[in-house]
Amino acid sequence: MTQATRFDRIAPFLDGQAIEVPSWAYGNSGTRFKVFGSAGTPRTVEEKIADAAAVHRFTGLAPAVALHIPWDKVDDYAALRRYAEDLGIRLGTVNSNTFQDDDYKLGALTHTDPKIRQKAIDHHFECLDVMDATGSRDLKIWLAEGTNYPGQGDLRGRQDRLAESLATIYERVGEEQRLVLEYKFFEPAFYHTDVPDWGTSYAHVAALGERAFVCLDTGHHAPGTNIEFIVAQLLRLGKLGSFDFNSRFYADDDLIVGAADPYQLFRILFEVIRGGGFGPEATADVAFMLDQCHNIEKKIPGQIRSVLNVQEMTARALLVDRDALTAAQEAGDVLLANEIFMDAFYTDVRPLLAAWREERGLPADPMRAYLASGYQEQIEADRIGGTQAGWN
Repeated sequence: MTQATRFDRIAPFLDGQAIEVPSWAYGNSGTRFKVFGSAGTPRTVEEKIADAAAVHRFTGLAPAVALHIPWDKVDDYAALRRYAEDLGIRLGTVNSNTFQDDDYKLGALTHTDPKIRQKAIDHHFECLDVMDATGSRDLKIWLAEGTNYPGQGDLRGRQDRLAESLATIYERVGEEQRLVLEYKFFEPAFYHTDVPDWGTSYAHVAALGERAFVCLDTGHHAPGTNIEFIVAQLLRLGKLGSFDFNSRFYADDDLIVGAADPYQLFRILFEVIRGGGFGPEATADVAFMLDQCHNIEKKIPGQIRSVLNVQEMTARALLVDRDALTAAQEAGDVLLANEIFMDAFYTDVRPLLAAWREERGLPADPMRAYLASGYQEQIEADRIGGTQAGWN
């Protein structure tokens, strides 16, 4: 079978791929020491959405943009929804924020003070109200909660309070909505984090119910962690709800996905396909989303490169000869099984993807098309004055 014939067989599945981009990727970000500004950075949530729509216009891969509350807070979310739809995209996941308020210094959903816990719960209720107005399905919760020193907090008590707080929020989640709980093994708490790993997240969402899932951020793991195994396990358990795709060299660097280790991204996507999270055997509704910050590169090209990386590794993962691989595995042929796997990874699908895009009225090379479009120069000329969007 020729490479083109093999690609033709997987092309219909690529048609259904959607990668949600984060609104905060278009704002200013940086290191712990400085947030860097750049020309053309959005000043309003509408300008963020316009930039997200540009990514979709050039790639056909990013039909939704995630919101972050209160960073993207507006008076009229129904109007914001219409604005996005007029630009050809929709509003996606709503992300809560309980890590930038002084009251949450020692915890939010885990705090010992019931008034502060209720404040954090009420914030999530607000996010659910936003979802009702925007038509968003997923409420994503990431908690910057934990302790820095032994004895600082009651580890068991914090887990009990977290479970109670999450259950209160979950009661308000609509029948067509989902709660996804993200995990992160360290930072900003360094002795312990309240949701440090997939097992803790799984334990909490399993207790909540069928509309609660784990969000897997590909950067939130210790070096050497076999992330694809976690993917396989969560799909097996029916609890993988979404991805936050990014790349990291040391810790949670939030770099362009696939930049550090494209082979890892390939392996992750193979397990997504193998486990029914995407492709010909899909049985689980797994949301693909980016969670990245572009500190020194242009923001829109950074997002274009990111979604193209996900698409390319998805195509390669779909090209794995599953029948031949299974036969080699069952025969105990270690080297042949690895060879079949590596053959797919080393397949250069870029020319085939370029043709796939042209057949669908998209530019063969989205990056070059964007750079030639004049959009970057236009926003840099137009977005003068005002306050650029950023972390705060």
